[in-house]
Amino acid sequence: MAKVAFIGLGVMGYPMAGHLASKGGHEVTVYNRSEAKAKSWTEKFGGRSAPTPAEAAKDQDFVMACVGNDDDLRAVTTGKNGAFSAMKKGAIFVDHTTASAEVARELDVAAKAAGFSFVDAPVSGGQAGAENGVLTVMCGGSAEAYAKAEPVIASYARMCKLLGPAGSGQLTKMVNQICIAGLVEGLSEAIHFAKKAGLDVGQVIDTISKGAAQSWQMENRYKTMNEGKYDFGFAVEWMRKDLSICLAEARRNGASLPVTALVDNFYSEVEKMGGKRWDTSSLLARLER
Repeated sequence: MAKVAFIGLGVMGYPMAGHLASKGGHEVTVYNRSEAKAKSWTEKFGGRSAPTPAEAAKDQDFVMACVGNDDDLRAVTTGKNGAFSAMKKGAIFVDHTTASAEVARELDVAAKAAGFSFVDAPVSGGQAGAENGVLTVMCGGSAEAYAKAEPVIASYARMCKLLGPAGSGQLTKMVNQICIAGLVEGLSEAIHFAKKAGLDVGQVIDTISKGAAQSWQMENRYKTMNEGKYDFGFAVEWMRKDLSICLAEARRNGASLPVTALVDNFYSEVEKMGGKRWDTSSLLARLER
């Protein structure tokens, strides 16, 4: 059992922090901008809530965070009453936010200067993965810090791996989102084509999903896509945030991402259709307007 703080109780952080307490058996302190959400969490899982990130981080062995973006992450770490001001020597800060590799490297430097460690650890698996404790966690940081953090992360992960130095976790998450963008567009076009061709979509997918075309997206999303239901999983506005990070990094490292840029543009069209909070499979709705 460790003393752990969790900062950010959104759709991902709330259940992740819960697994730390219930499955991991850790002593958990939470912080959330909305005090009502923190109160709700402590009523359900026990532990305690703190009024600031600094208060949450004080005397903790590990501090986890899962917030919105680079600016939110800086606010809860190095901002006023941020966690970094209260971290004890030798502690480990684990960031589950999907953010830029740049901010991960920045915070790694700040953590080292203050005598503690930083691990960037974005996740994949969505809300269902967080609730079921089966997330994939992609990590960047020192081998020593990762080795200490991995057993704690295991409370809500089925796959956790160190990919390299600080920033490597965020870069790997970018690879993940690039893959998903192309897969969802391909599946959307395939379903659209099958309908136009007069085929039974269910029978088609049942057949091709046993071959080389199979994917998680196909297995888990084709039925709801075919029914025009887009209230499942990761929202379009969140995907656009992630793809903007991918495209910005590509501009820095020289990678060519023509399909990713095109799909991001398609998602912007979905947003204009009122689909900002639809899930990412709603690319099909754009084709069926």
